[in-house]
Amino acid sequence: MPKADLELALADSTATDALGAALARTFPGAVDGFAAAYFSGDLGAGKTTCVRSLLRTLGVAGLVRSPTYTLIETYRLAALTCVHVDLYRLQGPLEVNELGLRDFLSAGCLLLVEWPEKGRGALPQADLEVTLTYAGAGRRARVRPASPRGSAWVDDLRHDTRFLSYVSNLT
Repeated sequence: MPKADLELALADSTATDALGAALARTFPGAVDGFAAAYFSGDLGAGKTTCVRSLLRTLGVAGLVRSPTYTLIETYRLAALTCVHVDLYRLQGPLEVNELGLRDFLSAGCLLLVEWPEKGRGALPQADLEVTLTYAGAGRRARVRPASPRGSAWVDDLRHDTRFLSYVSNLT
């Protein structure tokens, strides 16, 4: 059974970047199958910022684009393929099926989906669900494990001392 959610107060975009970097550092890998992390929340709350930082920390060099208009951006690393998907402009699960995401779902793939609620029923189960919302001048993040891999991920995140210095109200 997955462990409890992690609730975080992120004071600014630097803290949101730190969350993304910490998610990359604590990523348990996808050698035995694909892994999936979903990013939900308010428009402009930092989903793309968090994913961009995660990708940079994993080793993506060059431009990291928001897939708002392209829908999918793929980044191939030595031992991992990262697929960043933004479903904001889609109308529902039928359009998600047309993206061909199943072609990527194999060992060594990390699927990063923004606005997963638009594809409910057409997406694989997430390992990790990150929700970002406004909280005054800052943001609030809820990191929820949704699988055994997600539980390991959140447990490691709870112990990432580099990240903890950026967070207040850690529960």
